[in-house]
Amino acid sequence: MFQSHKHAHQHQRETRIIGYAFFLNLFFTILEIIGGFFTNSIAILSDALHDFGDSLALGLSYILQKLSNKGSDQKYSYGYRRYSILAAVINSIILLTGSVFIIRTAIPRLIHPVRPHAEGMILFAILGIIVNGAAVLQLRKGTTMNIRVVSLHLIEDVLGWVAVLMVSIVLLFTDFYILDPILSIVISAYIVYHVITNFKNSLKVFLQVVPDEVDTAALEGKFKQIGKVRSVHHTHIWTLDGVNHVLTTHVVVDQDTSQAEAKAIKSELKHIAYDMHCEHVTLEIEYSDEDCSMNHEHCDHD
Repeated sequence: MFQSHKHAHQHQRETRIIGYAFFLNLFFTILEIIGGFFTNSIAILSDALHDFGDSLALGLSYILQKLSNKGSDQKYSYGYRRYSILAAVINSIILLTGSVFIIRTAIPRLIHPVRPHAEGMILFAILGIIVNGAAVLQLRKGTTMNIRVVSLHLIEDVLGWVAVLMVSIVLLFTDFYILDPILSIVISAYIVYHVITNFKNSLKVFLQVVPDEVDTAALEGKFKQIGKVRSVHHTHIWTLDGVNHVLTTHVVVDQDTSQAEAKAIKSELKHIAYDMHCEHVTLEIEYSDEDCSMNHEHCDHD
């Protein structure tokens, strides 16, 4: 029960973190649009469009993360936590689309560089680094895959503003305008690489792949070290949201194991599973002379 309460508290905290990042990013996007017109900077207006897409993604993350806080019911027996993974997948798609848009916008500027208002860019770059940096620091407290993907949105913004700051300082003294599109392409390529990695991890969760940090063979080995445990089979491990895992397994004990001993074994098995972040644990205790109800071909008790 303590474990469930701890996870619930963590989940609610991460929802608040996403909400904070959403309102901060939306406020700055509005300010950025005004600033883009004021400085007559196409670069800032383009970044404002990208930030607006980030705000939509963050809003979606907040809604789905909040929904994922709901407990189990008749329809969702494991609760709604996998909605946070849905948010991670959708956000990855949005971020990929936004990065492609930036690259397509930057390529023509390699041929026909545009001169922005350098002084105005410096002001907004510093403000952008502070605002988005504060949001990233908040998101670092999160652990779910959804939080990681959302963090990439804001890390991209911070890197983008650092690039704008560097370019604007250079433009105060030179006319080397091509730096702006070059840096935009490099940053977008960096973000695309990391988004694809997180997108693959999100798909693994949907496909119920065994979490990377869980070694099924090692887990079964620990189970077998418990006294009176003869074998372990039908072990299935998958993850709800990239953090909280589900475990089901069949454990065969000696035929002379008493009910009290079986209960103690079950308790020890659960403690081992909980230490490996398995929140939902289902254990089937079988005796050595008992036929497994599953496929007999895979139920060797010896």
